[in-house]
Formats: sequence, structure tokens, C-alpha cells
Amino acid sequence: MTTTTTVTITTADGRADGFAAFPDDAPHHGVLLYPDAFGVRPELENRARELAGHGYYVLVPNLFYRHGLAPLVDLPAHIGEDVRPALIAECMPMIEALTTDRILRDADAYLRFLDDRPEVAPGPVSVVGYCIGAALALRTAAAHPERVAAVAGFHPGFLVTKAPDSPHLLIPRITARVHLGLSEGDMSPASVETLTRALDDAGVDHTTEICPGTLHGYTMSDTEAFHPGAYQRHWDRLLALLDGTPEVSGPA
Repeated sequence: MTTTTTVTITTADGRADGFAAFPDDAPHHGVLLYPDAFGVRPELENRARELAGHGYYVLVPNLFYRHGLAPLVDLPAHIGEDVRPALIAECMPMIEALTTDRILRDADAYLRFLDDRPEVAPGPVSVVGYCIGAALALRTAAAHPERVAAVAGFHPGFLVTKAPDSPHLLIPRITARVHLGLSEGDMSPASVETLTRALDDAGVDHTTEICPGTLHGYTMSDTEAFHPGAYQRHWDRLLALLDGTPEVSGPA
């Protein structure tokens, strides 16, 4: 059986709301799951519930808690291409307000929250991110190499930028195993090459792949980008990463 609950996480900047799912036979290893730009909603809650069913405590924080409780945008049950641009425009100010300093302060709080939960087994955690959450996952792993054993990012955004603290420049700090599953349009070929070279040069144990025939957001069944085959592939890759990382999948 799986338990689900809303949670409150004390951060340096306030109190973040979130969603947690975990097996009843706790403790289990912790997973910090960063949502996409549309934030915590039934799609992400179902994602957490399914991952918890595989034996993990999953925390999904509201990245935009400084602006209020989730959901902060009035999302339809299905996000069609006719409404997506307007919804992204509504989310963009909150995304832009999520500075690197804020991301790192929040990551500290989320990891402390997992440390303090009796349902979470001691030891390293894994971090999973979708869309903008993939960049947050890499930043968290780079800031806490001793705490993060596995990182997965799907249809990521903002991994290779011109900023002096672009996520790809932080890769030498990462000790976690990494899997990145890109859609065909997520990054330019040059950016993919830059990212892969950074992972290789740093000696990171990683797999990076482009899922053919996919659009950005292909794992999200509440959007028109959803691709059932790639969605299943995402589960195959994610579970293989977690199951193959002894620090994450070992006995609780």
C-alpha cells in the first residue's frame, strides 16, 4: 500500500507546500522530484504515487511557494497547444524569480526535510526533474555531491546556457550517476555535444539519449506532447538508474 499526503517544508525564505508519496512499509530511500513549469498538480502527484509503488519515498515540492500555494495557475485538465503559450507566459515570471541562490537554498531545505522524515531511510537520495526541474536536479546534485547518488532529467530545459553558472559548468562537482532523456527539440545538436562532453570530461557515470519522435513534455499525459512509448521508456530508464545505484536501491 502507498500513503500520500500534503507536506510543509520550512525553508530559509518561508514555508513550501508539497506532496509526498511513500510505501506503508517504511523506511525507504528518498527521491526529490522537481516538477515541470506547470508545477504540482494531479499529473505529478500520480507520478510520485507510481514511483512510490516501486519502493521510494517521493517528495514533490511546490517550486513557486513564494508566490502562494499550488496550484498557482488555473490549469485545465488537459493542456492543449491552444492554451499552452498563455499558460507558459503566466508561469514565466515565477520561473524567472527562481534564481540560482533561491534554488540552492530550497534544495538545502528539501534535503533536510528528507533527512528528518522517519519514513526515509538514512543515506543518499536520488533527484529527478522534468523540464525546468532537470536543471534544478543537476544544481542540487552539484551542490550536494555527498547526498545525491542518482540524478535523472527528462525533456530538460536550461541545461546549457551562457550564464556563468550554467548547469553544464557545474558537472565536475557531480558524483551521482546521471540519466538524461531529451526530446528531439529540447536542445540544439551543439548544446547536446557540449553537455555530453562535460559529462564525459568529468568522468560522470551517465547516459544521455534523445527520444525519437518526441516533443518537449513527452512524459506529461495532461499535455498534447505526451508520447506513450517514450513515457514507458522514461520509466524503464528511471527505474534502471535507481535500481542500479547501490546507494539508492540497497536495503533500507
